[in-house]
Amino acid sequence: MVGMEQHGEALWSIGELAAATGVTVRALHYYDSIGLLRATVRTAAGHRRYTEQDLRRLYCIRTLRSLGVPLGDIATALDGAGPGSLQRLLLRQLAALDDQALQLKQLQRTIRELLERISSHGHAEPAYFMTVLERMTMFGNYFTEDQRRELDERRAGLGQEAMEESRTEWAGLVEEGLRQVDAGVPAGSPEATDLVQRWDELGSRFHSSEGTKAAARTMWNENSAELSKALPWTAQQMQALVAHLQAARQHS
Repeated sequence: MVGMEQHGEALWSIGELAAATGVTVRALHYYDSIGLLRATVRTAAGHRRYTEQDLRRLYCIRTLRSLGVPLGDIATALDGAGPGSLQRLLLRQLAALDDQALQLKQLQRTIRELLERISSHGHAEPAYFMTVLERMTMFGNYFTEDQRRELDERRAGLGQEAMEESRTEWAGLVEEGLRQVDAGVPAGSPEATDLVQRWDELGSRFHSSEGTKAAARTMWNENSAELSKALPWTAQQMQALVAHLQAARQHS
């Protein structure tokens, strides 16, 4: 309810503004203290009176807060020159939300892996949790935010069923490659060339750019021992397989 008018303009007391907008008096006092929303008018007794312009600013603040924008950034945008300041703020917030969404997808995938582990083995030992943590840390260190987003989009596009089929196919290629390594199959042989072609075709389902492929190879080369902990093959076996594939790739 509007308490009074000045020069034909509606004015609200702090209590009236709080009741009308659903913002607490305490929050309005805080907004005033940080310079985010100050009453345009003061009575002779020093009481705050808010104008329609103040009300519009408060609604802008509430809208931006609902989008997750920090109060400090809101003040900067609303007090900036022209709409460009607000546009830049929203673009930064959108990028931040995209990053958060990516992190949530990664967490969802990790939790699903843990649940699958528990369903298959009846438990998940502490060593496995440590391995998962190490893998998450490595992933963040070797792939840029854009690359992580690219990988998640590729996985989402494949779907769960295709992902499971790809894992099974990959395991079969690993076993075939290890047999070639044990048998001493030459890297330039038709068998090795065929293997590396199928290996790279499978990898292309998940990597749409050379950047993610290169990051994955670097991550593996520098952390093969740690990454192998979650695999049924030893680090030595996987290192030998990677060397065999690299040699075959050079001959293909």
